[in-house]
Amino acid sequence: MSDHSPSKEMESKETAHAYAPEEDVEQGDPGIVNHASPLARKLKGRHMQMIAIGGAIGAGLFVGSGSALSTGGPASLVLGYIIVGSMLLCTVNALGELAVMYPVNGAFYTYIVRFVDPSLGFAVGWDYAIGWLTVLPFELTAASITIGFWRPDLNVAIWISVFLVLLTVIQIFGVRGYGEVEFVLSIIKCAGCVGFIILGVVIDCGGTGPQGYIGAKYWHNPGAFNNGFKGFCSVFVVAAFAFGGTELVGLAAAEAENPRKSLPQATKQVFWRITFFYVVSLFILGLIVPYTNQNLLNSTGANSKYSPFVIAINLAGIKVLPSIFNSIITISVISVANSCTYGSTRTMQALAERGMAPKFLAYVDSKGRPIWGVLLQLAFGCLAYIGESGNAGTVFNWLLALSGLSDFFIWGSICLAHIRFRAAWKAQGHVKGELPFEAMFGVLGSWYGLLLNILCMIATFYVALFPLGGTPNANDFFSYYLAAPVILALYFGYKVYEGRWGKWWVSASEMDITSGRRSITLDEDYVAPVKTWKNAPIRAIRALF
Repeated sequence: MSDHSPSKEMESKETAHAYAPEEDVEQGDPGIVNHASPLARKLKGRHMQMIAIGGAIGAGLFVGSGSALSTGGPASLVLGYIIVGSMLLCTVNALGELAVMYPVNGAFYTYIVRFVDPSLGFAVGWDYAIGWLTVLPFELTAASITIGFWRPDLNVAIWISVFLVLLTVIQIFGVRGYGEVEFVLSIIKCAGCVGFIILGVVIDCGGTGPQGYIGAKYWHNPGAFNNGFKGFCSVFVVAAFAFGGTELVGLAAAEAENPRKSLPQATKQVFWRITFFYVVSLFILGLIVPYTNQNLLNSTGANSKYSPFVIAINLAGIKVLPSIFNSIITISVISVANSCTYGSTRTMQALAERGMAPKFLAYVDSKGRPIWGVLLQLAFGCLAYIGESGNAGTVFNWLLALSGLSDFFIWGSICLAHIRFRAAWKAQGHVKGELPFEAMFGVLGSWYGLLLNILCMIATFYVALFPLGGTPNANDFFSYYLAAPVILALYFGYKVYEGRWGKWWVSASEMDITSGRRSITLDEDYVAPVKTWKNAPIRAIRALF
């Protein structure tokens, strides 16, 4: 009989407090057919936290939110980001639980292969890798276009070359280079968001600018919503692009120095990023920029001079800040380009280890760098020079269409992997107390995340089939939904290749829940904390800090 007090029980939770720590030992994975040198574990806690807080903040927030404001209105903008953000909060928590227990190469791709179905894992892995491969040339071009804010006379090819060389130099330093660059750039991006929120409050209260006191005037005239339900649905596509890359914190677990300590803290930071940097900043934005502003119609891609944040500053008549904020947008785009290289190379290396990609991609050098994957990604970066052609816009639109729907597909698959893992964990005689980190909302959160991902894909389908201001046509449909046939082709193609038609998922009793697992032993005196309404506030605070 334990003599634990209620407070001590709360302190034990389902965290490292409940365990007697042992050696950091991994079990061999029988699914790996092409063995390679290990990746370098050089990401520190500060790197992980900044990747989680600011890693995904980029042009999707600073520029793309303008088109969402224009088509949906300020209320649709905030509600859409809250819905996608809440779904992503559950998704990242589910990923965090799996990544702390299994900080293995490929992260969620590996979990889906082992806990759901290899064919689905193959589709997720390649869809994710292709997404980052094709986004890199766009981001390089986007970063070059932002320079045109100051020097429109210079050819974008000059800056594409500069940024491509910069990315190449970063790769020389391996994962440590990626971590340090993201740490610095994320701090700058976060500072920019905080600065804008403060400035937005001042503008709204009439502290500066010719508008005087604004308050909630633009929510009444021209209004809170635009284009009705269809306008609301259109926000989800932009929100997915803005939140894309949040899952990188799970992918980085395999190269973290101490994932058991740094990953739970990084996972908790996602809540604050979603709440503060996205929801609050966009709410302020909707207060000070009317959705009828004509410049918002150009808020796409990397047109940073039409960023709604820059528009808000210009409307207030402030002269210097537009240039400063454009530099923040440039930095954010470079940061996303850096993430492209990391996300694709690590996923391709994990695919190759399992025989789902060419064997040479599995190679990792003595410094822990997947060299061939890096070279392939940088080669795709050269596609940015297509920007010099007359049809550059068309080419980039179709390249981006390959990754347009993939975020919802990948996030939904992560939630499904967590649901299946918990089923196997229970079926094979384990208890939640053995988990070094438990998702904030448990399995219910993953069901919520899975359902919302499906609903977001349905909403995207609706907007793709019936575009705003137009009639159904194949061009608009596939510009939104091109990723769907690609994903289906990958999934069923691998089914045919492997001859797995008779087996659509891995059963809970047969699931491999030991390979790659950290060696953790449950303390004999451990008593699971009782969850009551009385201690709910304390549990909520500890889940977020």
